[in-house]
Amino acid sequence: MASLNFFSISISPSQITFLPSTFLSIINGRRRLAIAAQSHRVPRRKIRKRPPDRDMSSIVSIPELPRRRDSEESLLLDSRISVAEGDTSNTNVEEDRDTSSIRTQPPRKGRNLSITRSKFYGVELSPDNVAVAMVYFVQGVLGLARLAVSFYLKDDLHLDPAETAVITGLSSLPWLVKPLYGFISDSVPLFGYRRRSYLVLSGLLGAFSWSLMAAFVDSKYSAAFCILLGSLSVAFSDVVVDSMVVERARGESQSVSGSLQSLCWGSSAFGGIVSSYFSGSLVESYGVRFVFGVTALLPLITSAVAVLVNEQRVVRPASGQKENINLVSPGFLQTSKQNMIQLWGAIKQPNVFLPTLFIFLWQATPHSDSAMFYFTTNKLGFTPEFLGRVKLVTSIASLLGVGLYNGFLKTVPLRKIFLVTTIFGTGLGMTQVILVSGFNRELGISDEWFAIGDSLILTVLAQASFMPVLVLAARLCPEGMEATLFATLMSISNGGSVLGGLMGAGLTQVFGITKDSFGNLSTLIILCNLSSLLPLPLLGLLPGDSPDTLTKDDADIEMKSN
Repeated sequence: MASLNFFSISISPSQITFLPSTFLSIINGRRRLAIAAQSHRVPRRKIRKRPPDRDMSSIVSIPELPRRRDSEESLLLDSRISVAEGDTSNTNVEEDRDTSSIRTQPPRKGRNLSITRSKFYGVELSPDNVAVAMVYFVQGVLGLARLAVSFYLKDDLHLDPAETAVITGLSSLPWLVKPLYGFISDSVPLFGYRRRSYLVLSGLLGAFSWSLMAAFVDSKYSAAFCILLGSLSVAFSDVVVDSMVVERARGESQSVSGSLQSLCWGSSAFGGIVSSYFSGSLVESYGVRFVFGVTALLPLITSAVAVLVNEQRVVRPASGQKENINLVSPGFLQTSKQNMIQLWGAIKQPNVFLPTLFIFLWQATPHSDSAMFYFTTNKLGFTPEFLGRVKLVTSIASLLGVGLYNGFLKTVPLRKIFLVTTIFGTGLGMTQVILVSGFNRELGISDEWFAIGDSLILTVLAQASFMPVLVLAARLCPEGMEATLFATLMSISNGGSVLGGLMGAGLTQVFGITKDSFGNLSTLIILCNLSSLLPLPLLGLLPGDSPDTLTKDDADIEMKSN
């Protein structure tokens, strides 16, 4: 979510380029490039010295307009390249300053062929942007272990669907306190850095958790703890990289901000598609422990690309003063208190609180995912490889859902989108009853093809209906605290999803659905789908205007926080 190789053009002191009307003369052991001048010699002007932290290259000025040569006029160009220990090359150029002589375009500031970079999604692939893209790619490709976790809990630990649903819900808890991670990374630099150090730490934590899953975990409690650690690793790195994206997007045009978001989304989507393709086949061929071991290597990419982040080191206290990085330091507590007061002041406003309440309730409806997973694997006999193909289809369908929203729904009022997608989603969700009852086989449709088609349609609709949640959350963020409030709103949304999963686990237990008994599964599916209609009477909590009425600032926030 194939690596790209990027090449830069560099002219080093050992390379000599012959230009028309030039000859090479070597004087006092130095290389000198000169052009014979027939009329007069002109004074020379020094080009500003390149900073010492770059590679050894010469700045070459390429004029845009063609030069006019006169038979009695010429230019003397003296390029002296000297290499000193620990320094870079220094170029002296002699050129004509007389208005009657040849006109040359002065070198443009920053025009350096040695740092020419490629672009992807309209974003220059600087080391910072490469680091951001790779972190998002890792977040997508970590889905490699999702199917393995489900099979491990079911087959190795022999858990019931309700227990699996509880562990899955608890693993999402780190996503409920994302603003806390932002406060910590901003207020407590580690080893002098607020971004690099936490990316390294997040990667190491993720590698540690999945290594434990691969080698030592043998109970549901230890499995839940390790899965929780892995989720914490991804959530913390997500907050750090999101802050980097917001910093780079601040003050940029909507086009540039959108291109940066496209790079992030494309990287994550590509990682998700790659992991979906291999997740099922690896589980079936090598087992879940092998998949956990491979997954343990992926977070190390996050730690490795942290060195690409261009971040100023935080200055340490002067000698004699004790450096305080304690989480309970007065400075950290005071800053956190001010941030919490400001955050609560924004959330309690009716135009923010009421839509947030609707988002929470809309996400808090129960679902039957765990029960359906047990039914398709234990009853219908779906193999891990086939479920991996289904996951691949759903990953592509998610992209189709985003395209559906961007192409047809983004100009539709939010209330209408939630109303229509919820009603259609409830009706289409009932098609799972057809699969459970086996009626699809009477229609001549196999279980495999019905499952693929059903997952494709439901995923497209689910993604298209979730995009307005992101847009609404972005629109609710006031200027000056977009990132913090957006992270808070998404944490509330995640909290509703966790609550829905726990309610689904409770209903699964109530209806007596186990790994071998699915008699009441149809009733559970119908009840969960009908419950999604409950928040519709509260649609009045949402803003009633159309997205077309967004101001420019709101549109910029939407693109930064898509």
